[in-house]
Amino acid sequence: MIVAFSVSPSAAEEDGGVSEAVARAVKVVRESGLPNSTNAMFTNLEGDSWDEVMDVVKRAVEAAGEGSSRVGLVLKADIRPGYEGQLTAKVERVEKHLSE
Repeated sequence: MIVAFSVSPSAAEEDGGVSEAVARAVKVVRESGLPNSTNAMFTNLEGDSWDEVMDVVKRAVEAAGEGSSRVGLVLKADIRPGYEGQLTAKVERVEKHLSE
């Protein structure tokens, strides 16, 4: 399964940004050892089960929310049992079509 998620605490930095909080969340994801990628809007995470993936998401939300009374979470999931490596394979399939 792949999840794309975004976390945003209510307590923003002076400039209105949340990069420090997001960095704490991304650190949790990277330390999980699961395949992942981060872009300007979401962090993508791939794992074998709900429990495995959602544990990392939960810990990332908690890390992002340190010092904040509220955290927003946006999450999208692609649940496809029996498939692995889809974090990159899905993009490779699109790129293949674009090169034809």
